[in-house]
Amino acid sequence: MKRWSVGIEADGDRVFTLEEIVELADAVAPAGGIASGIGTSRYGARLLVDAPDREKAVALATEEFRRAAAAAGLPPCPVGRVEAVGEDE
Repeated sequence: MKRWSVGIEADGDRVFTLEEIVELADAVAPAGGIASGIGTSRYGARLLVDAPDREKAVALATEEFRRAAAAAGLPPCPVGRVEAVGEDE
């Protein structure tokens, strides 16, 4: 197992507000996450996950991202970008 930093962005159909992104930030904080997207038509997060490989890291982070977005009251939007960086990279 190693630690991964996974960035995920979802493409929305409207501009997201400060309040919405703050809610997302609160929802991803327990996973060591930060949120982005104020004033844009995308919302995103960078999460820390422990996984044996990149594929599993992306799957775990995506699951947590979806959960956090729902908890923040954000609409489910298609993921437009994902990047994963391992601790040794």
